[in-house]
Amino acid sequence: MADYLTYVWRPVTGGRHAFPIAATKVPAAESVKAFCGAETDAEQLHDRSEVDWIREDTCMRCWHTLTTRL
Repeated sequence: MADYLTYVWRPVTGGRHAFPIAATKVPAAESVKAFCGAETDAEQLHDRSEVDWIREDTCMRCWHTLTTRL
């Protein structure tokens, strides 16, 4: 297992998705893709509240993709 962060979970519309850590560095106006294939504006990865985390369910496609990679 890696000793460094390679992905992050972010609540965006439609679920709490996993994104490659590099997605957090993408300019806000550009699109980023979650491990499940869902796309969103990079802007959606920043400044999320605890309420956002509670409101969105974990994307099971992202979860499955990550757990089968480890």
